[in-house]
Amino acid sequence: MSLDHRLSPEHEELRRTVEAFAHDVVAPKIGEYWEQHQFPYEIVQEMARMGLFGLPFPEEYGGMGGDYLALCLAIEELARVDSSVAVTLEAGVSLGSMPIYLFGTEEQKREWLPRLCSGEALGAFGLTEPGGGTDAGGTRTTARLDEATGEWVINGSKCFITNSGTDITALVTVTAVTGRKPDGSPLISSIIVPSGTPGFTVAAPYSKVGWNASDTRELSFTDVRVPQANLLGELGRGYAQFLRILDEGRIAISALATGLAQGCVDESVKYAKTREAFGRPIGSNQALQFKIADMEMRAHTARVAWRDAASRMLHGEPFKKEASMAKLYSSEVAVTNAREATQVHGGYGFMNEYPVARMWRDSKILEIGEGTSEVQRMLIARELGL
Repeated sequence: MSLDHRLSPEHEELRRTVEAFAHDVVAPKIGEYWEQHQFPYEIVQEMARMGLFGLPFPEEYGGMGGDYLALCLAIEELARVDSSVAVTLEAGVSLGSMPIYLFGTEEQKREWLPRLCSGEALGAFGLTEPGGGTDAGGTRTTARLDEATGEWVINGSKCFITNSGTDITALVTVTAVTGRKPDGSPLISSIIVPSGTPGFTVAAPYSKVGWNASDTRELSFTDVRVPQANLLGELGRGYAQFLRILDEGRIAISALATGLAQGCVDESVKYAKTREAFGRPIGSNQALQFKIADMEMRAHTARVAWRDAASRMLHGEPFKKEASMAKLYSSEVAVTNAREATQVHGGYGFMNEYPVARMWRDSKILEIGEGTSEVQRMLIARELGL
């Protein structure tokens, strides 16, 4: 495969458009939302009007007719300014809408995708459980088919679910045990649960270290009944379906991490040029120049990694290992760059009024969500035959 990560004119135009939106619209407002732990409905509505939530989906379902690269470019540019806004888009598309597009029936696609693509509504992805974490195969949530009524009866709980409790959340797709294999292992299926279904309870937002302007909640299901037709994809294939979703999602999270890492460079360069010490800009000191140069090198390399994984995916080539490498590297780069950017800013880097303080607190989750760094190393080793 030829490796050419230069963007097409269409992709570059999109990147520039989202870059301008992030700096002109998101940057002036997001700090207040973040400080007050509020979901930025106004910003999300503007993102919806731009068509960002429909980027990778066909026009017949209300999408923009773009591709996954377009989505990741938008996520990276948003994350250069703020990760809460970026993850709202990432989770809304790759975790909320994509399962329905990839595995849904035609009826399910036409019922849900137009609203999700328009940004009028958000979807969420209910996989992680309080006692599970990385062990997604250990799902305890159950769904029993009531033959008399033709309904699934769901009981259980989920945790750390993004976009699950906003005023515009329309559905959560949950994984649940729907039976047992001959060897006793669980059959896990995916089921669409519309918001407001009786017995479906959304807890108050978590108090988090970072991503304070994104919506993250715990969910509980007590005898929740939904039609049998709400099964998403094949019975018993829910776990396999979402492993595929997570493979693709790791590319998007890598783009987000790259954006955060690049945002740390942007802020550090700007600060180093204007902050003076001992009668000259601190950026004239070689020690600081080298620190920022290393930050730029890491962000650039992370970008090459996620674009390579995205290119392989779009060409129909194997990409699991590349997605894991991109996610692992970019998330660790984001944490490193955030720490270094805080150091460049000195005492001001510890003040929330400066974006790097927010980036520092937002970065750590990137080494945990969508598969921990340890899991990524395990997957890479497995792909190497170890």
